Amino acid sequence: MRDPYSVLGVPRTAGEKDIKSAYRKLAKKFHPDQNPDDPASHGKFAEATNAYDLLNDKEKRAQFDRGEIDADGNPKFAGFNPGGGQRGGPRTAQGGFTAEDILKEFMSGFGGQPRGGAAPGRGPGAGGAQWDPFAGAAAGGPGAGRASKGEDVVVNATVSLEDAHKAASIEVRMPTGKVLSVKLPEKVEEGQQIRLKGQGSPGIGGPGDALVTVRFGKSKQFRRDGADIRTDVPITLYEAVLGAKVRVPTLDGSVELNLPPGMDTGKALRLKGKGLYGDGDLYANLKVILPPGGDADLEALARFMRDQKPYSVRD
Repeated sequence: MRDPYSVLGVPRTAGEKDIKSAYRKLAKKFHPDQNPDDPASHGKFAEATNAYDLLNDKEKRAQFDRGEIDADGNPKFAGFNPGGGQRGGPRTAQGGFTAEDILKEFMSGFGGQPRGGAAPGRGPGAGGAQWDPFAGAAAGGPGAGRASKGEDVVVNATVSLEDAHKAASIEVRMPTGKVLSVKLPEKVEEGQQIRLKGQGSPGIGGPGDALVTVRFGKSKQFRRDGADIRTDVPITLYEAVLGAKVRVPTLDGSVELNLPPGMDTGKALRLKGKGLYGDGDLYANLKVILPPGGDADLEALARFMRDQKPYSVRD
């Protein structure tokens, strides 16, 4: 992966809010749901998510800034010298030695040479088999090269607004059928990926990781509007006219509100700080529900009001 700061377009001195803001903009622009037929956008979305995952982790960010890990979170080779002391030589752009330098350093500890030259006392006719560092243990060497890990797997997890708001633990089913309990991060975002170490495909060097992509599910009770939440609250006609106590659902549980008499249901009640993660507000839209099957007394009252005290709501 490219430098995560470059991917998000932020300086190395950027704070958590700037990093999160930059990620939100990129996620919204390149989200697969917005670009279903654009593989390039899918790649940019995944790249931005991986960059955010690294920089959002204080420990990993510090390790990356110190040059201890690369942009994929893997440890870097610092170079070594079995005889003591670090040797000079050309370095990579990240500050570590090149693969050729590492091989030379390692071979020098065995009195040997890089591939292409026989080590003294170990070549053909000298009573020893020549060690080929690219052949691994099968060639009689001290061991195989670094074994590759298994592939990472990507899994989508549908998360309710209530679970996201509470940073709850959810169950995620893996492609193998295994069900894992995954703790959601605080203030998780749509499209954010959660890395589960060692839960990917098996490999010689160990299993890969699982990348759980968060998707917000549709709610029957709540509608998200940025950080704000909207919900419908049914009331009777007499509650709207006379006033009443009604229960309003929120992401933190139901609360009771006092409706004043003559409540206009065309306006929404605002509950400050009751939006998603407490960053927004909750708006309760009142909806008058008439008696099922009709009501003769109510119809008579409506006719009386129409004939005696008419008023219009469409002027």
